[in-house]
Parts: sequence; C-alpha cells; structure tokens
Amino acid sequence: MRAVPSVPKIRKLLVANRSEIAIRVFRAANELGIRTVAIWAEEDKYALHRFKADESYQVGRGPHLAKDMGPIESYLSIEEVIRVARLSGADAIHPGYGLLSESPEFADACAEAGIVFIGPRPETMRRLGNKVAARNLAIEIGVPVVPATDPLPDDIEAVKKLAAQIGYPLMLKASWGGGGRGMRAIREEADLAREVTEARREAKAAFGKDEVYLEKLVERARHVEVQVLGDTHGNAVHLFERDCSIQRRNQKVVERAPAPYLDDAQRRELCGHALKIAEATSYVGAGTVEFLMDADTGRFYFIEVNPRIQVEHTVTEEVTGIDIVKAQIRALEGERIGDPASGVPAQGDIRLHGHALQCRITTEDPEQNFVPDYGRITAYRSAAGFGIRLDGGTAYSGAIITRYYDPLLVKVTASGATPQEAISRMDRALREFRIRGVATNLTFLEAIIGHEKFRDNSYTTRFIDTTPELFQQVRRQDRATKLLTYLADVTVNGHPETRGRAKPDAQAAAPRVPYIEAAIPDGTKQKLDALGPEKFAQWMRAENRVLFTDTTMRDAHQSLLATRMRTFDIAAIAGVYARALPGLFSLECWGGATFDVAMRFLTEDPWERLAKVREAAPNILTQMLLRGANGVGYTNYPDNVVRYFVSQAAQNGVDLFRVFDCLNWVENMRVAMDAVREEGKLCEAAICYTGDILDPARAKYDLKYYVALARELEAAGAHIVAVKDMAGLLKPAAARVLFKALREATGLPIHFHTHDTSGISAATVLAAVEAGVDAVDAAMDALSGNTSQPCLGSLVEALRGSERDPGLDPEWIRRISFYWEAVRNQYAAFESDLKGPASEVWLHEMPGGQFTNLKEQARSLGLETRWHEVARAYHDANLMFGDIVKVTPSSKVVGDMALMMVSQELTVADVENPSRDIAFPDSVVSMLKGDLGQSPGGWPQALQKKALKGAKPITARPGSLLPDADLATERKGIEAKLERSLSDAEFASWLMYPKVFSDFAAAQGEYGPVSVLPTPSYFYGMQPEEEILVDIERGKTLVIRCLAIGEPDDKGMVTVFFELNGQPRRVKVPDRAHGAAGARARRKAEPGNAAHVGAPMPGVVSTVAVTAGQKVTAGDVLVSIEAMKMETALHAERDGEIAELLVGAGDQIDAKDLLIVYA
Repeated sequence: MRAVPSVPKIRKLLVANRSEIAIRVFRAANELGIRTVAIWAEEDKYALHRFKADESYQVGRGPHLAKDMGPIESYLSIEEVIRVARLSGADAIHPGYGLLSESPEFADACAEAGIVFIGPRPETMRRLGNKVAARNLAIEIGVPVVPATDPLPDDIEAVKKLAAQIGYPLMLKASWGGGGRGMRAIREEADLAREVTEARREAKAAFGKDEVYLEKLVERARHVEVQVLGDTHGNAVHLFERDCSIQRRNQKVVERAPAPYLDDAQRRELCGHALKIAEATSYVGAGTVEFLMDADTGRFYFIEVNPRIQVEHTVTEEVTGIDIVKAQIRALEGERIGDPASGVPAQGDIRLHGHALQCRITTEDPEQNFVPDYGRITAYRSAAGFGIRLDGGTAYSGAIITRYYDPLLVKVTASGATPQEAISRMDRALREFRIRGVATNLTFLEAIIGHEKFRDNSYTTRFIDTTPELFQQVRRQDRATKLLTYLADVTVNGHPETRGRAKPDAQAAAPRVPYIEAAIPDGTKQKLDALGPEKFAQWMRAENRVLFTDTTMRDAHQSLLATRMRTFDIAAIAGVYARALPGLFSLECWGGATFDVAMRFLTEDPWERLAKVREAAPNILTQMLLRGANGVGYTNYPDNVVRYFVSQAAQNGVDLFRVFDCLNWVENMRVAMDAVREEGKLCEAAICYTGDILDPARAKYDLKYYVALARELEAAGAHIVAVKDMAGLLKPAAARVLFKALREATGLPIHFHTHDTSGISAATVLAAVEAGVDAVDAAMDALSGNTSQPCLGSLVEALRGSERDPGLDPEWIRRISFYWEAVRNQYAAFESDLKGPASEVWLHEMPGGQFTNLKEQARSLGLETRWHEVARAYHDANLMFGDIVKVTPSSKVVGDMALMMVSQELTVADVENPSRDIAFPDSVVSMLKGDLGQSPGGWPQALQKKALKGAKPITARPGSLLPDADLATERKGIEAKLERSLSDAEFASWLMYPKVFSDFAAAQGEYGPVSVLPTPSYFYGMQPEEEILVDIERGKTLVIRCLAIGEPDDKGMVTVFFELNGQPRRVKVPDRAHGAAGARARRKAEPGNAAHVGAPMPGVVSTVAVTAGQKVTAGDVLVSIEAMKMETALHAERDGEIAELLVGAGDQIDAKDLLIVYA
C-alpha cells in the first residue's frame, strides 16, 4: 500500500450546494468543529440554508461579472464557487449532490486552488461519472451489465441502427448527471428521434453536456444500489444496499434499507460486485453503485456509479449507525477506515440494525401530473417522535417556494426493528404533517406505503405507473385553509344574499341549543322498520292520538325566510327533537325548494343536511317533498332519472316521501310513487287543495273531485293520502266535510298540510282533527304563522287532555321554540314585510311559499307599491288559465303572467284578444303546451292556440316522451369535467340541477365545507378581534380568530390576517367593491375542450414555436415550459390551425392556464 502524505484537518468548509443537503453537511461539519460557509443565488436569498452556516455569500451577482447569472447558472459556476471559497478562507468544499457534485472539472479547479474537494479524485469521477466509461470498467472486472450503446452520434440514422441492434424497449440516458433528467423509455422507433433531441436539450440544461446513450430496458426491474466508502489509503467498504424501486419518471420516491426482498446470498453477491468497482478505482469518499435486478430471474445488472453522496443516504445511516457525511470529511482528512477516528469500522464490523425507509415530501402535485407547485407556505407542521428523522430544506410557515429549484421540502426517514414497524411509523409521520399554501405529494406517499404490493415487497420500478389506485385519494382536504379563504372573502366583500338587506339585531341573544341528557327512545322510525309501509299505514289510521309533523326544518323557513335556513342551525337541534319530542310523527326536513337553494345560495350539500338530521334523530321519520315527475326540480326528467333520485334519497335517510303533482294529475305521479314503493319507504300521495268545496260557484273542485282523486291515489299504490293546502284556503267548515268524506272513501290514513296566511288555519286544523284526520303539519311557535304553518305549541295545548291529545311535551316545545326564535334573528335579511294575516289569500290563492317570493319579484320590477294589483292579476290569470291547481311550478307560471299583466297594463281581455299580439312568458307557453301535464278539464283552447302560435300541444305524460338517460355516460362526462369522481348522491344532484351542482362543486372546491361555519360568520364574515370555534367534524374543532383586515393593494387585493389554532395565517382576496375581480389571472383551459391547449404545470414559457394563424400537424412542438429544472415540450395532438396564442417566451404561467386555442 502506497504511503499517503498527512493531510491537515479541515478548518472551514464551503458547501457548493443549497437547501436540504447543504444544511445536512453544515450539521455534520458543526459536530466536527468545522466552520461552515454557504453560497446563495439571488433567487435563493430567503432560503434556509444560507442562515444555517457560519458565513454565507452571494454567487451569480456583483460588479466582477459582465452580466447577472440565472438561478441555476449561479450554482453551476465553478469560478464563482472558487471565488467565494478564497474570499471566505475555506480550505475544503463539499459539493453535496446534483449541481457540480459530479463535475471532474470542479474537482480539478479545487485542486488547482489548493482546496480539498470532499469527493473522489477527478480521474475517478471521469471514469465513473461517465456512464459509458463506468460500464466498460464493469465489463473489464467481471461485473454484469445491461446491453447498451456508446455515446450516441449526431446522425439519427446511425442512432436507429444502434437501437435496432440492442432491441426495443430501450432506456435513453444522459451520460453525465442523474436525478432522472435526460432519461426516457422508448418502445418504438417512431419516438426515437424526438426523445433523443429532447433528452439532449434537457441534459445540456441540467449538466452542461448533451451526451446521451441507449440501454436495454428490463421491464420487470428492481432498482437496488450499494453504498460504498473509500479512504485515501486504498481501503473500501460497503454499507449494504438500498432499495430504490419506487420511482416516477425515473426519479426515486421512496427508498428502503436494507432491500427487504434479498436473501443473504443475494446480498453478498450484490455488495461484492459494488466493492469490486470501488477497489478497482481506489475510490475515495462516498459513492453509490447502482444495479438493476430482474425481478423474474433474480439477476443483477450494473447500471452506473454516482460518485457523490445520494439523497437517500439517510436510510443507510439509520440501519448502520454510520454518519456518511462525517465519514466523507474524515476520509479526506486522511483518516483510515477501520480506525475509530474515521467513524467507519472495518467491513467485518459493519452490520445491519433494523430497517428504515425514506419518503421525499415535495411540492409536486399528484392531481396535476406531479407538476411542481410554488408559492408561500402558509402553514407548516412537521412530524416528530421516536424513530423519525427529518432532513429539511426551506420548509417552514411563511417560506416561499420558488419555481427555479428542486421541489423537495423535507426528507422523512422512519426506522424500526422490522419492515412493518418502519412502514407504520412512516405512515404515522406522513399523516402528522400539515403543509398549506402549496400542493404536496403527502397523500400520494401515504397511498404508496399503504399499498399491499409495497408491504409484501412484490413491487417493481413500474409500480407507480401500473397502479392507478395510488392516484384515487391524492387530495388533502385542507378544510381549514379553504374556510379561511371563504371567511376572508365574505368579510371583505359581503355575501351576495345579504348585501344591502336588513341586518340581525346585534343585541339579540345568540342561539343556544337546549341541553337534554337522555337516551333516544324508539319512535315512528322504529315502528316503520318493524311493521313495513303497509302495516305502518294501518297503525297510523288506527292510532287515536293525532300525529304531528314538524315543518320547521323545511316548509316553515321556505315560507317565511325564502328557504335560506342553513344546515348548521337545522342539524344542531335535531338531537333535541329525538330526545325531547320522540312522539312526533315526522320531521319534514328535505326536498322541495330547499334542495337547490342549499347548493345555489347557501353553498352547502343538501345530502349532508339529510345525513346530519338522520344521524341526530334516528327515531323520528324523516319526510321530504317530491314534485312527482319533476323530482326536486322544475322541469320534467326521464323516468330513470326520477327513479335514481328516489333511490338515492331512500338510501340516504328519507323515510316518508310526500309526492305531489302541481296540477293533481295522477299520471304524472305514478313513476315517483312506484319508485318510493320499490324502495320500501312510505309513499304519501298528496292532493293539492284549491277552490272551495262549499262554494257552488267553484264547482270544478267540489267534494266529488277530491274523493275521486283520493281513490285514484289509493289505487295507484299510496300508503297515505295527504291534503296539501299550500295556500291555506281550506276553511274549518269545509275541513269537517272533506276529511270525513276522505276517511269514508278510502282505507288510508289522511295527513293534512296547510298554511296560516289567513290567520285562521289553526281552526281548520282543529276541525280536521275533529273530522278524524290522522296527522297534521305544524311549525314550531317561533317559525309559525303568516305564510308558514299554524303554531305547533298552540295546537298541542288546544288538544291537551282531549281524546286525541298528541302526547307532546309543551315545555320542550317552548324550549325548542326559544332556540328557533334566536336562530330566526340571524336571517333578518330574508324576512318578508308581511306584518300579519291576510284575508286577501282567498282572492289570489297564492301558495304560502310563493307569496313572499312573488312580493320580492314585484319589488325588483318596481311594482312594490302596486302589490294589490298584482294580487288581483294573479286571481285573474288563474281563472284565465281555467282555474288551475297552483303549486310549484304551476303557481310560478301564474305569478309570471300576473307580473307581466301589471307591468304592461294588460287585462284578461287584452291577453285573450285574438287580434292583439302578446309575448307570453316562456313558462306560460311551456305550461299551455303540456310540459307540466294536464289540468282538470284541459286548457282553454283559444288561449292555448294563441300562446303556442301554431305549435302542437302534447297530451301525453311529458316524462313518457323522454328517452331514458344514459346514466353511465352522463356520469363519466360530468366527472371528467369536474376532474373528480362523484358519489351516487352527488350525481343525483347533478341530474336534477346540472349547472347549479357544477357551480356548487366549484365553490365547494374553493371554499370547503362552509356549512360548518356559524351562520353570522357565513353571511357577514368576521370582525377584527372576533373569535369563533368551528367543528369541522366530530372531535375536531378549529379556533379561528380574525386579527386585522388590510387595505387594498395596487391590484385591489386585501390581506386578511387570522390566527388558526393559535398559528398566524393570512389570506389575500380581491376587493370587488373597488374594482378588483381576481380576474387578472389568465384564462383557464376548459376540460374536454379539444380546441384548448392548457399548461400542464406552473412555470415559465421558455420557447414558443408557433404563431397565430399558423397551421400545425400532430407532433409539432407548440411551446416549451421550464420549471424546477425540468423542461417540458407541448406537442400538437392533432392537425389544425392556431387561432389564438396567449403566451410569449418568458411569461410566467400556472397549471391549466390557457396557452393556445385551435381554430
């Protein structure tokens, strides 16, 4: 062994690198008592590594340079690094990994400057750093290799011949460098020229050399590498192997040590090959010898040597106990392997202890094909604890991640006694992280290490590419950040539904749910489950006590507060109903207008409301309103759509379906009724009441009409018959006659629903009870009266002690009503100006739910002062249409006609005049055409003919004319548009309201689950110093405090400062009142639009290869994008002409930005 001159101890070490690896080396040097020097580029001036060193100096800028250097160029400049080393007095340089770490020219420059290079000798780097030279070495010393070419010539025809000699598939690699750059799989000759050209350019940009070569591609391969260490005395050892098979785009994602699938014999063979190469080159420092292992044959093939420390060195350190970075430094100080001072034992004393794996947490977004994200980290909470090691870069709250550098945030290394313990520890650590402000791959990593193939070691290097389920749950919920965004927006801009309207009384008491500690007793739900629908109906009819439905959760607030009641307030009290009023017949809590209003105006999911009420009140029937053939919409749907919706409603918790048709046309109700029966739920078929059965002048709707209708509904399969008096027209005397007759005509129980617009509906209800009605609707006191239902508490008191006493506790009714009273104050913006009862209802016959809405429409048209004319016109329009049943949507048609008549000063005679042209509202034309069905006695022929202007009316059931919807195809289409899968219930929402649901889904994606916010915060935002507690799920509460609201900046953006669980957060939102719309952003490519070419990643447009008006053919390069040291060329996917070019070279873009539009 040759004598080695003594080497002085290193006093000051410069790290020619950045971020995580620079910090790692600084820490090792500090432990060795060595002072440290950092370098940083202008774009890295806030990077954490520059603050972790004893000294730091800028590179790439200054008067000594002819021009400023770029963000990567600054770190690749050998002259700049040597300049700083001399300036700082550093006597050694550690290159880290990447950048200059594999440059023999850099090692030469260090030697010429008299600076110790912490790495192999330049001649070793030349021999091993060039993959072709390293391959030839392996062949010389008997290490097996994969068939490959020499560096490729420029002549593409010659390249094709070389490729054919080896045989496809092939792997194209850069001769210099690593990190997967320049590497491409090529499976056919047609791709060869394009891939070689792009690989050369990428290699040149990343490593300064464009030399590439081809290698045989082993399809079922494992990637396993051996860590070697050498000293200056000719000694070399291995630290066993690492498995690096979990890769994407040839970049390692998860690394393990030792490889769990090797036995001892394979381990000895593999490590022996690696040591041969280290010894043959008199290797100095740390290096990695990489091999492919054929998963089918177990054979190893040498790939290359990385003559530097690797990203994944941490797992080897954990299982051997050897600090590889310190070992590098000590080796270059002249220490001998085997001596204690070197920190590296002799080979026979190096042993494995347990297992370790490493995950790289990056800002690569799995939802956007892993394009790197950048921006400010708004919140950062890392993992910790036993067996967890973190090696981080610039990763902390407030850190800015730029687009110029590698997207790595932190490396997490978990160790354990067994592979499973290490995996479980890693899983815990990944779930412990909270990173907000930028996208991350955290959930993707969780999916990998939780997958069965990872845990049973059956994976190969194509595991990620061939396991699509890894991508199914890649989105973090990030609910807190989204809710803060919503709160900031509504604080700055207000809510569109409350802006300019009356505000709640600030002095009023906040809603307080009355406390009750009691078990939930069985109720009507359990009786239904036990008896089934038919026997339940028999029980209901035989029950002596009158049964009560509480409408507060649906029709009461629909009638009084424009349907704007939120799930937050409804779900909070449901559990009290279950415990305090278990004797209720049902809770009407879903369907009707509440369905679309929840999505359209309240940004919440109606299915969530149903689920929460069902969960909190499992003992009381849940009741919904179903508009027959219209579902919960305002149009006709194919029969299978109605059936699908009913099925979803039943599966998600609806027990009782009140089915009605707006014209009392039973034919239009049959599909919905049959669907309810098929689901085993209660089918309550409703008769909509209009007219006056005791008035001979309104003989169209006499007692015989209602009795015949009840019998028809019984024959159609109804379990219960409801009388739906939506305008409150039924008078007490008529009620006695009607309900007595209905009870005698059918064997079904009768359920009565009315409204108190007249002020005397309680008398009607009591009369109905006397006549034998089985169930009645009422609203909690605080939300009763006027256009709502009669007062529940008063009716219960009136019946108390009678033979039909409902058995409900008046005290608890009052307590629950006090809650609703406080809740109602929060909805002051939606109160109507109706001060008391109105006998006018018997003139216009408007449904209670429409009354307030029509007044609002009249106000918006400037007809507020002419309301009584509108009421008269409503009466006249109804008679003009033939005296029809008026309930949504037919009542809206009458309202549209009335508003038109008043605004245009038209009388009925004017409208009916054959010689006067009238532009009828669309809703009127649609109704007279037959789109809503058929009215009793048919439509007035002359009016119908005039409105249809020659079009032929339909008399068949509208739904029968619609073909069944292709549910599978439609679902696939909306899921593609929204770029996510939908639940069955969500798909049902889309079927009912495609645009409303799509808009809601977009808002939900941006703002999160806003239904969990307190109502005042939802509608009015927060004031400085205000604090709220938000339960995002059971056992998870956010404490949100608004600290301050900034002034608009020059772009009209306002920063709102919050504390979230005590941690500072800030959110920027546009101040729309002052002209900012947040619309300065680029247009976005529309999913599924073949004419749109969108950006696949955020970054900078490096080149633009086309112009507007240019014709292109499939495969032509359109633009190239550079981000995070990666360049991506976008190719034309089809022939065409460029209509619009929306970007230029140097433009900064975000993912999905629209770049090009085809003609």
